[in-house]
Amino acid sequence: MPTPSLFATQALLLEGWARDVLLELGPDGSFTRVTPGSAPEDADGPVERLAGPAVPGMANVHSHAFQRALAGLTERAGPQEDSFWTWRDLMYGFVRRMTPERAEAVASQLYIEMLKAGYTAVGEFHYLHHGPDGRPYDDPAEMSKRVIGAAQMAGIGITHLPVLYGYGDFGGQAAGEGQRRFLHEPEAFLRLVEGLIAAHRGDTQVRVGIAPHSLRAVTGETLQAAVQGLNGLDPSAPIHIHIAEQQKEVRDCIEWCGERPVEWLLHHAGPDQRWCLVHATHVTEEEVTRLAGCGAVAGLCPTTEANLGDGVFPAPGFLAAGGALAIGSDSHISISPVEELRWLEYGQRLTLRRRNVLSGGADAPSVGAFLYKRALAGGAQALGRPIGRLAPGCRADLVVLDDCLPTLAGKSGDVLLDAAIFAGNRNPVRDVMAGGKWVVRARRHGREEEVLESYVRVLGDLTDT
Repeated sequence: MPTPSLFATQALLLEGWARDVLLELGPDGSFTRVTPGSAPEDADGPVERLAGPAVPGMANVHSHAFQRALAGLTERAGPQEDSFWTWRDLMYGFVRRMTPERAEAVASQLYIEMLKAGYTAVGEFHYLHHGPDGRPYDDPAEMSKRVIGAAQMAGIGITHLPVLYGYGDFGGQAAGEGQRRFLHEPEAFLRLVEGLIAAHRGDTQVRVGIAPHSLRAVTGETLQAAVQGLNGLDPSAPIHIHIAEQQKEVRDCIEWCGERPVEWLLHHAGPDQRWCLVHATHVTEEEVTRLAGCGAVAGLCPTTEANLGDGVFPAPGFLAAGGALAIGSDSHISISPVEELRWLEYGQRLTLRRRNVLSGGADAPSVGAFLYKRALAGGAQALGRPIGRLAPGCRADLVVLDDCLPTLAGKSGDVLLDAAIFAGNRNPVRDVMAGGKWVVRARRHGREEEVLESYVRVLGDLTDT
């Protein structure tokens, strides 16, 4: 039976909004032909009329899946002033309780929530590798396989990014007790990556890259070894790294080497279009210009950055310099591309005390549409997959918006995206397709009840331990 074609009365294409769009799919889950100004009768086979306007699915470029179970459990003031670093200590305590089975249950719940919110691809920054005592599982890829399996069950596309984590702080300082589940030597790390690449070769919904955790957790030598090793396995694979998230991190880096984190990375690692620099919150004007010029993506996570008190990325200068950005939900205190984009703009408004800061100017004045399109492009680049566009050759990742909502009713084109992002708190997503398969219909995922039941049971185990 031929794959049904889709027909949208409104769809966001690369060149802008189009009317009466016929989207034809191949058996591999990609678009084969996208034709605006068509009629359903123009298709060669069966056609499904979409229930609302169609936009490309969003990429979530930065995820620590297990932290979804921690969300909401760290919002109590401690005896000392709370910060990212006190939150990290709580997270280290929590991670000791995470078994492979629990990690899979949490990731499964998370990925279903992502799909229902309009994320159709995820970059899993995966550093929970080993058992609680730091020893590898019998299968060193056990935890990675659990997370990838959760993505496959849910139906979300995944770029899996095993993390290289070797040290506790700048200059190769010894790791602490709370970090022992994360640790790898480069040789064992690359064997893990090689096995995952081989296992998923040819799977269009799974991509494998690497994530040197941060300049605190690698040295110049181990970073170079990891990148060179990856180049030998897949020279186009993505590379993600945490960078300049906290002011203390910047101060400690300067004390170590005399350079700021982004400055050091630009001087010594040569990041390019394959790289995604996550957070990059604390950067100078010179670093902003150079970061934009090197082609790397800035992976921004506004809700987590707000929750952890990180700061606000200087987005206007970065975008003016031609920089690429993408969004992620990181610690999953919120799972909503709408909220990430909203707070990306609102952070700038609060900092600069202006309105409508992030737009394309007179040629592209819509803030919502500008941010959505930029995040689509940056997300596709950061995850190294043909996504983010309703176009031939791209994965059929598509979100149908619910224009029956009061906030969207009567709106079209860019105004529709402005309203979806800035007008109200109801999820505007009705249906979701990922890789050519419907994974959410009428706001419901087919596996959500059983997955939620397992998640609730695991959450009880984690919080009772």
